[in-house]
Order: sequence, then structure tokens, then C-alpha cells
Amino acid sequence: MQRAITGVAAGVPFTALPPVEGGPAPLIVTWHMLDAPCSDAAFAAALPMHGVPAWRVHLGMPMCGARMVDGRMDAVGELIREDALMAYLYPFVRQASEEFPAALASIRRQLPVEDGPLGVLGGSLGGAVALRVLADTDVPVFAGAVVNAAIRMRTVVDLFPHDPYDAESERSVDGLDFLAKAPAIADRAPLLVVSGERDHPGLRADAVRLAEALGERGELLSIPGLAHPLADQPGIEPAPQLPIAREVDAGLVRWFRRHLEARR
Repeated sequence: MQRAITGVAAGVPFTALPPVEGGPAPLIVTWHMLDAPCSDAAFAAALPMHGVPAWRVHLGMPMCGARMVDGRMDAVGELIREDALMAYLYPFVRQASEEFPAALASIRRQLPVEDGPLGVLGGSLGGAVALRVLADTDVPVFAGAVVNAAIRMRTVVDLFPHDPYDAESERSVDGLDFLAKAPAIADRAPLLVVSGERDHPGLRADAVRLAEALGERGELLSIPGLAHPLADQPGIEPAPQLPIAREVDAGLVRWFRRHLEARR
């Protein structure tokens, strides 16, 4: 099994896993969780997708991994306490989304990835980034997947103490409602919605509703026993894959292999 490649793409740290046979291959880009695993390297260890004949490039989210402040996640906690939506959730998704085009161009220059449509995958808050790529951009995508994703930001905000919404925060939270954007997502690519049966009830309900709203373009994969995280805390460093994460990984491998084979 080939070793991971680490680097930086237009300022965004990444961990890349080459296909088993190496050389030119399709590309799958991922965005990690802010729960464990909360770095690109840790997410690559939790969901390596070794059985997929593609490059899997795991991008780092803002203020995580190599971009942590003072090597800790404490600064993220401070932002949550300041304003969960406007200081943390919304700007993290916006920054990761806005960084993506330049990072993708840099990845294509650095690695032998094919120029065709790519796959996208996001976990938790990283799921909102993957969904935003599908709903709000024209980047060609052959298939997408999300795991315990932030599908409807109002649901996520309710997990934190927060101030009443004002006009700006209303616009921000509504812009990250991907249930409302399900038709646009369905027009772009098939989407696998992976949901832990022990995830937060609101996130679980959103996952079921999104898969239903996507019709034949969506598929729900329920994982018994899976709560929200995919790795043990703190989840910053790569760790051995947990058995429950192995189940998620196997489902992702089946999904992306199926859609890669359909392109041939």
C-alpha cells in the first residue's frame, strides 16, 4: 500500500492517498469533520477508501491540522463561544469553499490526477463544504458523498448556545440549507448520504430528508451504532481505523467504485 503524500495547495494543507496502481487516475476531494477526526491526516486515516481506483486528496479545514493556532484547537472553541454561527460555522464553510478552486488547480499541477469530473466527500461541517460545491458551483462532479453532514445549518446551530438571528445571520444560515437546494444537487451528481443511527437526532432527520428529496439521485446509508465522530478524541493525529469507521469506509468504496465504473 502506497504511503500518504502531504503538501500544500494554494495555502491549503492536504493529505493525498494515491491509487494502488499509482499514476494518473480520477480525483476524489474530501473535507474533514471538526469533531474527531478533525484534520486532513486524521480523516485520511479514518476513511482512506483504499479500494477506490482514484487519488483521494483530503483537504484541511480552516484553523485545523497544520493551520491550528498554537498547535491546539482551543481557538476554535473560543469562536464557538463568541458566536457559533457567524464566527465559526458560516465563515469556516465559506472559507473552505472559497479556497477550493485555487486548491484544486494546484492539486492538478502537483499530482497526476485526471482532468475529468471529480468526486467530493465531506464529514460533518466538511459535508456542508462538499454540498456547497455541488449546489453552488459548476465544478464537474461524477459523484458525491457526505457523512453525518451539516445538511441544514439551522439544525447545527441549535446544537450550540446562540444569539437570536438578525438579518445577516438569517441570510447566512439560509444560504447553507441544502435541503432547500436538493433539486440543484440532484441535477449535478448522485449523492450518498451516510448517517449514523446514533448521530444527533436533528442531523439524522436531515440526512433522511435529504436522501428522500434527491429521489433516484440520492441514496441513504444508515450505520447502526455510529454516533457523530468517526475516531476517538481528540482526533487530530492519524489513528488506527475504528471498526465503525471501517463500515463507513466500505460503503464509500462501494459507492465511488460504482460511479467510476459507470463512467467507463
